[in-house]
Amino acid sequence: MNPEFRQLLSGQICRVHIGYADGRPPEVLFETDELVIEAPNWPLDGERLIVNGDGHLWSLALDAPALAHIPLEGVPALNNDHVLAPDGERIFLSAYDGHIYEAPLDGGRARRITPDREPRRLHFLHGVSPDGEALAYIGIEPDGPQGWGGADVFALSLRDGTDTRLTHGPGPADGSEYAPRSPLIYLNTEAFSDVPGHAQIARMSITGGDLEQLTHDDVVNWFPHLAPDERHAVYLSFPAGTLGHPENADVELKLVANDDWAHPRTVDRFFGGQGTINVNSWAPDSARFAYISYPVL
Repeated sequence: MNPEFRQLLSGQICRVHIGYADGRPPEVLFETDELVIEAPNWPLDGERLIVNGDGHLWSLALDAPALAHIPLEGVPALNNDHVLAPDGERIFLSAYDGHIYEAPLDGGRARRITPDREPRRLHFLHGVSPDGEALAYIGIEPDGPQGWGGADVFALSLRDGTDTRLTHGPGPADGSEYAPRSPLIYLNTEAFSDVPGHAQIARMSITGGDLEQLTHDDVVNWFPHLAPDERHAVYLSFPAGTLGHPENADVELKLVANDDWAHPRTVDRFFGGQGTINVNSWAPDSARFAYISYPVL
């Protein structure tokens, strides 16, 4: 275990849950007190989850849950922003050096796909287009005039390397994710409030433009994820007044049915936050989703 990465608190565990779109109670798939695992993805085979932990990538089989290390070469330590390519064979990864990499899903040599820039920009990946030809990421220029507060959505073409800024504030944006079937990007943004940290869920065209606000409440909403059939979505709510998306917070996981964002249903309340659903974790059948809680026993 590498001490430079997030560590479990005394008595804390990671608990991987499977939730259901039809309203059945969530189930616990796996628990560990050995390391912090985060951000489950669900590959096309429907038989395992992909998570990160301790700077590495791991596979978690559903039929006999146990962590199996996915060996990658040529990539620095990983954070919890990783997205599966639509072909089911590759994965796109954000690393602690601020760059995005592409690698075979089952392990192998990775290649960096974001360039060095002036001024320096950090790249936090959140979405890949349904055709696999573009990435949506959050770009932050920590040395620029807005520093870490200047988080905007960018689209990176994997065909020709064209990089396009899609949001221009006000307030930071995050969690940018392509809709599976519609020409839209879903995100969370502070653009609708003057209160620092008060993020709400929104969507916009894949080419940018006006934001459509989807949630209108007093809590802080992050990480919208649509099911492959777009009939359901989940997102994470932090208490009012939360800044960013911290770890170890009392949160609620909410489920939206049939685009009715005004009436979400709370699936679960638990101790979590950072790492719970940073990336899309819907199963290919659109009936299940995965998330992680971090209870202190």
